Amino acid sequence: MNNEMAYLLGMITGNGAVQRGPSETTIVIEIPHKKLETEFNRDVALYVKASITDMRQVLEPVLGTSLVFNQNPNVSFLSFRKRNEDYLMREIIRYIGGATSADNVRISPEVFSFTLDERKQFIRGFADVTGYIRRSNYFFDKEAHRVYFEIPHNWGLVVDFCNMLKSVDIPVQNIDWAHPNMRDGKLVKYNQGNHDFWKKEHQVKVWAVEYEPIGFAVIHKQEALSAFANEHRVWLQEQGKNPEDVTHRYYWDSNGKVKAKPRHPGEMDTFLPAEIRGIHFDSWKDIAKKLGYSEES
Repeated sequence: MNNEMAYLLGMITGNGAVQRGPSETTIVIEIPHKKLETEFNRDVALYVKASITDMRQVLEPVLGTSLVFNQNPNVSFLSFRKRNEDYLMREIIRYIGGATSADNVRISPEVFSFTLDERKQFIRGFADVTGYIRRSNYFFDKEAHRVYFEIPHNWGLVVDFCNMLKSVDIPVQNIDWAHPNMRDGKLVKYNQGNHDFWKKEHQVKVWAVEYEPIGFAVIHKQEALSAFANEHRVWLQEQGKNPEDVTHRYYWDSNGKVKAKPRHPGEMDTFLPAEIRGIHFDSWKDIAKKLGYSEES
């Protein structure tokens, strides 16, 4: 293992698709474009293309083959193909446990044993394909910026990623679970007849100032991260606060008030994992603890 391989593995885990054939395997990595323009009114596609040039210089020597780049207005694709018996391909398949996409992949326990730098690079690769930061990602105050990581209907991957962040001492500020109690806590959508409104991707949210030491390799994301993290930091300092005292907190270190939510018919939906199906939750924290992201995890 090395930093470059850890980064690649993070990208594959976060948003890769594995197409295994009789003799060769193709891996396709998607980098979504959340918007056509960056936060600073520049072309996202051009920025991603420039970022890919840098990535190829780093990753192709590790792969021993070329990365193929394709792009449309909404997403960029990186792909490579190797024979099934190739050592690197066998190692990738071993680390992802034979998964075929982000829908069914888990972060291997071995990844948690990587060196600190390798774990940071894994997170960076994961973030480049799942994370984004926009001015609209603030928390109450417009200067309180956050990075969002979008993860599909893979509850275990959410928990794995949160624990990976914990392993490098980055607290999660919030998890917007795809759960009826969280997404439709007052049954507004349900009563309008939109019973499946809550069945979207999960969102893991982290303060920009906490995520900044990891960063992005995708250029426009890194520019936004640097600008917004600094804006949040300066704003807190102007109030006489130490930014770390405000942002470096795990959910189990605080005891905020929790508002009771009404029961939701979706609590029994088979979309939910068996271990939380049929249970009512008033807080995202209780779901996190039940599924394995906690002080003890």
